[in-house]
Amino acid sequence: MFQKLYVRIWLAVVLAVAVLTFLVGMAWRMAADPPLREVVVRNAQGEIIGTGKADHPFRDPRHHQKEEEREHAEPRHHETRDSDAEPVGQFGRGPEFTVQLQDGQTVHLHLPRPPRTGLTAPFGFFWTLGLVAVAVALATYPIVRRLTRRLETLQSSMQRWGNGELNVRAPITGGDEVGLLAQRFNAAAEHIENLVKARDALLASQKSLLANASHELRSPLTRIRMGLELMGDGSNASTAQRRLEIERNLAELDQLIDEILLASRLDAQESDLGLVESVDLVGLAAEECARTSAHLETQDASVVVPGVSKLLRRAVRNLLENARRYGAGDVSVLLHQENGFAVMQVNDQGPGVPEALQARIFEPFYRLPGASEHDGGVGLGLALVQSIALRHGGSVTCHNRAVGGASFVLRLPLA
Repeated sequence: MFQKLYVRIWLAVVLAVAVLTFLVGMAWRMAADPPLREVVVRNAQGEIIGTGKADHPFRDPRHHQKEEEREHAEPRHHETRDSDAEPVGQFGRGPEFTVQLQDGQTVHLHLPRPPRTGLTAPFGFFWTLGLVAVAVALATYPIVRRLTRRLETLQSSMQRWGNGELNVRAPITGGDEVGLLAQRFNAAAEHIENLVKARDALLASQKSLLANASHELRSPLTRIRMGLELMGDGSNASTAQRRLEIERNLAELDQLIDEILLASRLDAQESDLGLVESVDLVGLAAEECARTSAHLETQDASVVVPGVSKLLRRAVRNLLENARRYGAGDVSVLLHQENGFAVMQVNDQGPGVPEALQARIFEPFYRLPGASEHDGGVGLGLALVQSIALRHGGSVTCHNRAVGGASFVLRLPLA
């Protein structure tokens, strides 16, 4: 029981108040005036005419009888039995003195105490100290218990969180240190939960990447195997055409392996992807548009963003190839600056992307319904664009245009 925090705090408070009460009582008694022990009698001229000392308390039968009669007539009060309390003499309460005058006479001097009119302590000093301790114990227990119950609730939440329930949060009650500790715990728990979810998502993505990669690698390898078989069976197809088909499949396989490796490096946050430098998107987009016969429109002579040049080039090239592969007609690129970002829009004239699938097309190895391997690509191009944008602090989105076709918007922070 004494291992509980609330018991320790409660006992500490009770003991501290009891010690304080004891010290105050002792100081009070030490500061009080001592009882009268000696008396001096003077005449009108101030001359001493007699001295005397206090009589020792005694009780004779006559006094005992008088006291009993007085106690029956008046309410009885408990007397304090301390050593400094004034005795009860022959004539009642109050000090009594036997004074020897200089003329030889003996005088009995009695200083009666007035009757007590206020409340008096029913017990002695130590009994009063005990009552104070009991009162403090009863008053402080619920307060201390309420405080420590909040700590126990926080401890229970932390224990459940440590056992694997990462969604557990501690209740926040009050703005004191306990409430602040609960807030800090909730913030740390939420941050760690987000990190664990991100790790799980990354592991799931890597597992999906490897699983789909093993499937996608089989297709070009199968075609290469069939081409090699056709070269040796006397088929009517020309050897040059078969060789061209094999080279195309090998190039597709090489591109797939390159994209898988790049996707893995982009997923690993600690990997070094190259030198970060100032890249002019206008010049880079112009080169890629010339390669794919796309039309570039821009109002700025240069749009400079910080980043890795080869990665940004890969992102722009993937967007243009995706628009050329799935769009019908010309591809246009609009480049401008907006609110501290470089915004590149790649527009095609194809059928567009269903609204429900506009987010899924950025998942690795995802193809729109109806797409086949003969259309080219394995579903990694847009996933790489999104990873590259995120690594540069930007984003990429997709929406359909009112005039028809899809529009992919790449946003990158300016230098």
